[in-house]
Amino acid sequence: MKKLLSILLALLMIFTVVGCSKKEEPAPAEEAGEGKVFHIYAWNEEFKGFFEKYYTVPEGIEVVWTIVPNEGTQYQDALDLALMNQESADADDKVDMFLAEADYILKYTNSAYTQDIKALGVTDFSNTYSYTVEAASDASGVVKGVSFQCCPAGMIYRRSIALDVLGTDDPAEVQAAVADWDKFNAVAEAAHEKGYIMTASYAEDYRVFSNNTSSPWVDANNNLQIDPAIQTWMDQAEDFVNKGYTLTSGVWDAETTEQAAKDGKAFCFFGPAWYYNFCMGPAFGDDAKAAGTDSIGDWGLCEGPQAFFWGGTWLLAATGSDNPTMVADVMNAFINDEEVCTNLIKNEAQFTNNQAVNNKFAADPEFGNAYLGGQNDTAIFAEGAKNIKFQNQTIYDQGCNEGIQNAFVEFLKGTVTKEEAMSNFYKALKEKYPAINVPEA
Repeated sequence: MKKLLSILLALLMIFTVVGCSKKEEPAPAEEAGEGKVFHIYAWNEEFKGFFEKYYTVPEGIEVVWTIVPNEGTQYQDALDLALMNQESADADDKVDMFLAEADYILKYTNSAYTQDIKALGVTDFSNTYSYTVEAASDASGVVKGVSFQCCPAGMIYRRSIALDVLGTDDPAEVQAAVADWDKFNAVAEAAHEKGYIMTASYAEDYRVFSNNTSSPWVDANNNLQIDPAIQTWMDQAEDFVNKGYTLTSGVWDAETTEQAAKDGKAFCFFGPAWYYNFCMGPAFGDDAKAAGTDSIGDWGLCEGPQAFFWGGTWLLAATGSDNPTMVADVMNAFINDEEVCTNLIKNEAQFTNNQAVNNKFAADPEFGNAYLGGQNDTAIFAEGAKNIKFQNQTIYDQGCNEGIQNAFVEFLKGTVTKEEAMSNFYKALKEKYPAINVPEA
């Protein structure tokens, strides 16, 4: 009943917008033989904002967005319900396109709820990063969608704190100082001695570790397994909390994001280009600018102790869509339209899924990110993108990644023992995914 109520409440968060023309109009809906309502499912407004700014909606088509929060698989639950009812739904209620993350994309690409986009007219992947195509393909290699972004990530550090702690804020020299985890931990100690914290959350660098595992969360026999990289993260989190090097707030919590403001004490954050927009509002957001508490320009970017990528948003084609031409047109626009991809970099601080456009900015000596004091972050991301591999993924990754963090922080806060925290993790995981075999809880 609780699950049903959460789905129903989430579905109330539905609103409708009509697209606006941004450039030359494509064929009207009647001429293209398309449905009159284009329905998109998403978990936040990131892509919605880009879509409304940079995509020209065909005349006569209304765009409807269903936005459901991602936390605790609410989004997946609501989407699953819609896809299960797709065949019997009225034409205007059918899902045409939906968004998915790396943590659970395999669940949808390897299902009958998504369709071959090459058959729809999306055939040019020459400029996309190969892992984004691999991630959007089913087990037989059929491509079901595209990502509008590529997500190589790095360590976003505060220049003024680096200067105080290391005597330099130069990205190359900071990288040398944190080139592995032993060096990173040593800098954390030095920062603490100066009155700073190394990170603003016990889970701030979780994705660096989880993206460098040597095995998936669940093996071929459906047994849960905790990779050594995850265990190393737990050891570091415990050590950092005990020594006062970090906080026990979550990555998305206000206490963490406030450390990005002008008077914040955190040495660094970890993330890809989208992290600027969605996790560092107190550093770069309009409210912070208006209040004079922003820290624009006081940041730098380097690879950090390990290369990694985090997330990404894929646009998937829903089986049964009555707008196949528009589905293909949207996908082509966000991977192959040079103007659209250029705007995403120049106006939105994104790293796109178009190598030619990214490389053009990476090679431009005049291009720089004001957030980072003019540093060309696209050049760093372009280098990191070469090494991204989509591996060790399972359909259970969102629940496992969120679950281990949520359970372990209770131990870090002192409310349960470490053994109790792990037992709680196993129990919650078994409840969410009955098919997984977990240790005795």
